[in-house]
Amino acid sequence: MSHKLAVLLHADVQGSTALVRTHEGTAHERIRDTFRRLARVAEKHRGQLREVRGDAVIIEFPRVSDAVTAAVAFQEENQAYNVTLSDDIRPALRIGIAMGEVVVADNTITGEGVILAQRLEQLVEPGGVCLQGAAFDTLPKRISIPFENRGEITLKGFEEPVRAYVVMPRGDAETGSGPLPRRESSGETPSIAVLPFRNLSADPDQEYFSDGIAEDIITALSKVSDLMVIARSSAFTYKDRSVDMRQVGREQGVRYVLEGSVRKSGDRIRVTAQLGDARSGQYLWAERYDRQLDDLFKVQDDLMREIVVALDVRLREGEQLRMWSSGTDSVEAWECVRLGAPIILGGVKEELGRAKQWVERAIELDPGYAMAWTMLGWYHQNFADVATGVVCDAVREEAMTRMLECASRAIELDPQCADAYSVLALYWMERREYDKALDNAMRSVEFAPGNAENLVEAGGVLTKCGRAPEALELVRKAIRLCPLYRAGFLRGLAMAYRFSGEVEKAAESYRQAVKRHPDLLSGQVNLASVLGELGRLGEARQVAAEVLRLAPAFSIRSYAGGLSYREPADLERVIAGLQAAGLPD
Repeated sequence: MSHKLAVLLHADVQGSTALVRTHEGTAHERIRDTFRRLARVAEKHRGQLREVRGDAVIIEFPRVSDAVTAAVAFQEENQAYNVTLSDDIRPALRIGIAMGEVVVADNTITGEGVILAQRLEQLVEPGGVCLQGAAFDTLPKRISIPFENRGEITLKGFEEPVRAYVVMPRGDAETGSGPLPRRESSGETPSIAVLPFRNLSADPDQEYFSDGIAEDIITALSKVSDLMVIARSSAFTYKDRSVDMRQVGREQGVRYVLEGSVRKSGDRIRVTAQLGDARSGQYLWAERYDRQLDDLFKVQDDLMREIVVALDVRLREGEQLRMWSSGTDSVEAWECVRLGAPIILGGVKEELGRAKQWVERAIELDPGYAMAWTMLGWYHQNFADVATGVVCDAVREEAMTRMLECASRAIELDPQCADAYSVLALYWMERREYDKALDNAMRSVEFAPGNAENLVEAGGVLTKCGRAPEALELVRKAIRLCPLYRAGFLRGLAMAYRFSGEVEKAAESYRQAVKRHPDLLSGQVNLASVLGELGRLGEARQVAAEVLRLAPAFSIRSYAGGLSYREPADLERVIAGLQAAGLPD
């Protein structure tokens, strides 16, 4: 076993699984042939094949210049070779090159240098080469390869950001490898996914801090009408995962991806961020901010300003103020809200008391913090379970009173606080004050047109107020903004379908919602009602039996008393469907 500093080339076959599925035998042979040809080119440049690992290969070189010239020469050769093939089984490689310490033992090579080369390789699209910044600095001036500086990039497993340089071979790399699957974003509206920022702090309990920065950026960008921002619940599915930005682009249907990291130490923070084009796989810019903790909100403002400029988004009147007003100057108050908000919005009653303490502490630290008051309003809504009224009347009434007070206070402090208007919309719906509910729901959409959760809440208000076709548009937009949406989106979609006259689609959406949460009573009840309306009595009665299993004392009269439909005919449809399903009056 020996330790040494080495120059490593790591290459893998992009989409190897898909190639094998197309024709296993041919794909395996083509991949082996690709590696043989790469090894021959590397040998001409003094490279030594160290290891083949399935669909990846590691080659060691004595100098960076040898590795770079070999990599670029092979990529151009392979592109030309693939064009001559008559089918779509065309292995294309991504290549990363790095210098680092390695351990060589028993014909295997391991160590930081190998891992770094592998991480860099994942930053480029098929046909490309990515080079570590420190390695780039050793290249002689005579090598005139046109590398593009991607800036400092945070890589999984490495505490410090790594400067990276990328080069693509002449011509279209995708021609040689076959077209990449891609789901384009709709229209010309710029679209972006903000991935969860990595916590690089020594304390893993600081995760909420890095999450909070990403969430704030999502919230701020969702206030821009000419920008489509993927919702937090979808973007955060990539948390603790190493993913290629092009994969995110395809899965979320966006053009741009923002990723970064946060390190908090004492009264200092370091925030790094890089904005990438998910189509090309190239980074548009990368920034690092080393600041005092008190400058946190200035860092966020700077980041959002960079994004708006890079995406060439025009801010409409009032949007700049909404984007760049953080709501508090107290980082500690901001932290308290970040600790309490996930619990409150998650609605887990057993933990609500702890969340209440956090948001009340935020208000104590900064009584003028509108979002803290909004979260306290959401707390009272969740605690009383206003939607279903499962607590005693006195507790419920007190919670509703506090809900109104907190949301109203938030709007006094920030007249454009979209979330506070959403709380008020729910309050006024419960009071059967339909015009007030509609006004507040539409204000929540006006001040945050890209907030998927608020769009769904507003859709529910519109549907219950007899404006289902408009609601359908809002819920569909919410689903576009949140491709990995929760079951509540499906229920909102189903209700809008039903009262827009598309009852079959409503039944299918309720079915999907019930599959996700079979023990949620409201989903089963609505599915039974829709099936009863469609005359599918056998299936409706099966669902009704499930309703009675979940709630043996269920009665139509009691359930209908908690519904807040403005149009009597809509309520009658729901009741008639439940009766047809055989549920007790």
